[in-house]
Amino acid sequence: MTLPYAEPLVRLEPQPRVIPEPPRVGEPGGAHCGLCDWLADFEKSEHEPPLWYDDDWALCRATGVTIPGVVWLASRTHHDSFSDLPDKVAQSYGPVVARIERAILALGDIARVHVYRWGDGSAHFHVWFYPRPLGMLEARREMLPLWADLMPEAPKEDVADAEAKIATAMAAGH
Repeated sequence: MTLPYAEPLVRLEPQPRVIPEPPRVGEPGGAHCGLCDWLADFEKSEHEPPLWYDDDWALCRATGVTIPGVVWLASRTHHDSFSDLPDKVAQSYGPVVARIERAILALGDIARVHVYRWGDGSAHFHVWFYPRPLGMLEARREMLPLWADLMPEAPKEDVADAEAKIATAMAAGH
């Protein structure tokens, strides 16, 4: 595992804490959750529909993808975290994540699929799936999103091909 920066790095001190924290998108006092609007009515939206969806989940395209196969999963209804997912939705999470992982691994030349939930952006539940390219050992563990953020954008046709394969695998239930 290697940081995608040259040495020497300079250690920064943490900033003073901000309390109370400002509201996130989708929280009371924060900006409206536009994701809720789109997920409730994507058939009528001018935006592309999710790659796959069911009653509980929507698998969505990422933008500015540097590694083909990066996707994100959102709950179809507004929930903030694992702690407030209804039991039915929480119980469906594991099987859906396993299907997504299998679909991404089937792209080929993928060593692992990393699943990230940071929880500090929008208050609408979502998790990110990052495929670690086979042999890219410097991007193991928490380094993959750092590397992915700095790599050049992948060719749009490669991204679209990966998305189509993932969507097909999800539709087939594999």
